[in-house]
Amino acid sequence: MKLRRAAFFHALTVFVLAAAAPAFGQTDSMIPTPSEAASQSPYQGSVPGERVNGVLPLSLQDAIDRGLKQNLGALLSSEDIRSAHGERWKELSALLPTTSATSYVDGSKIDLAEYGFTFNVPGFAFPSIVGPFGYYDARANVSQSIFDWNAIEKTHSATESLKAAQYTYKDARDLVVLAVGYNYLLGIADEARIETAEAQVKSAQAVYDQADEQVKAGTSPAIDALRAQVELKTRMQQLIEARNNFAIQKLQLARVIGLAPGQEFNLTDKSPYAPFAGMTVEEAEEKAYASRSDYQAALAQVRAAEYARKAATAEHFPTLSASADYGLAGSTDTLHTNGVFDVRGTLNIPIFAGGHTHGDVLQAEAQLRQSRERLDNLRAQIDADVRTALFNLQSSSEQVAVARDNIHLADETLTQSRDRFRAGVTDTVEVVQAEEAVASAHENYISSLYNYNYSKISLARALGLAEQGVKDYFKGH
Repeated sequence: MKLRRAAFFHALTVFVLAAAAPAFGQTDSMIPTPSEAASQSPYQGSVPGERVNGVLPLSLQDAIDRGLKQNLGALLSSEDIRSAHGERWKELSALLPTTSATSYVDGSKIDLAEYGFTFNVPGFAFPSIVGPFGYYDARANVSQSIFDWNAIEKTHSATESLKAAQYTYKDARDLVVLAVGYNYLLGIADEARIETAEAQVKSAQAVYDQADEQVKAGTSPAIDALRAQVELKTRMQQLIEARNNFAIQKLQLARVIGLAPGQEFNLTDKSPYAPFAGMTVEEAEEKAYASRSDYQAALAQVRAAEYARKAATAEHFPTLSASADYGLAGSTDTLHTNGVFDVRGTLNIPIFAGGHTHGDVLQAEAQLRQSRERLDNLRAQIDADVRTALFNLQSSSEQVAVARDNIHLADETLTQSRDRFRAGVTDTVEVVQAEEAVASAHENYISSLYNYNYSKISLARALGLAEQGVKDYFKGH
């Protein structure tokens, strides 16, 4: 189970890091080790909610609903949408009119000689100091871009980036369902192991009591009682470990879904088994390509990169803008005002930008190629995800059936071994071996049932329908 948990953490965080790498310029040297990645995954954290009095009953669907509201990965992704909205407004502002109002009052006294004006008029003393005098000016200003193809394409690119952020948030919700389902099903499996361990302790206790009685009666050697006692202590140790694992798993589940620290809760769902209506690979892939939010986000990122390249190319194009202002101006001495205005049209023709535009074009083309390569990779990954999920579902379903039959066989073997020991036909070696076979059969059944149910959630995730898929695949549980 530890290996499966580590594998999940690694796969989940690698996906998240891979999705984030284009946005943050991540390089191979920045990618953490699997253990570091697992600890950094936001989908294993949350913002805790309010504590509820008493013991909280928690079903799988309740856990998912809480996770979608409180999980850190979903919350951070929702804020990315807000950030993308802000970026789009920044780009759009270059195309919208801007207005402002300015007003000032000025009092001045000027030395003409400072500006090179000197007057030598015979018989007349021309003053070199003018003033003091005052004036004021108050105007409303408006400016508007008439043609700026670079700004238009940047706005289109920001719009597609916003769509990508929205799709990424939907995909983040699928990842939350996957993380919550993984931890909840592990909790169910750990709880089932406690019940199995308790039953095995009782069985081992009964065998030990029987062996001890026969030793005291002189019908069995002391080694039989010692062997049975060792088996009993082993089962008791496994029970202690199972209880500890369950308590820790509940803590992990509480962190994922955002329960308040110290909140007590019970898992109300047990290990469900319901046959799965199969689908072909072609049907599954068709659904996946239409529904996977990460795929739709990748498509939007490609479109955003295409617009960004067009915007870089448009830096070669001329721009046309207009500005105007109107207001009142006059002297502070007379308080007489006059209407004043200014209207201006500006045509800017780029001639040489020192290679800046060429550099922007090269960067935009590189980012476009990268986004297309990521899209192609994701399309292949979706194919692999769908096939893997279907393979695992089929295999785990067959394992559940075999494990269920094996439990009956192991229980029957143990019953016969105990009868044979009671009759003095065999010793406790056979009984202990039978007990170990029963324990192994129950563990295999618990593991196969967990794998089967988690394979359902994995398939729902692979199809891009995790939220609805859990409701459909676990009806009545």
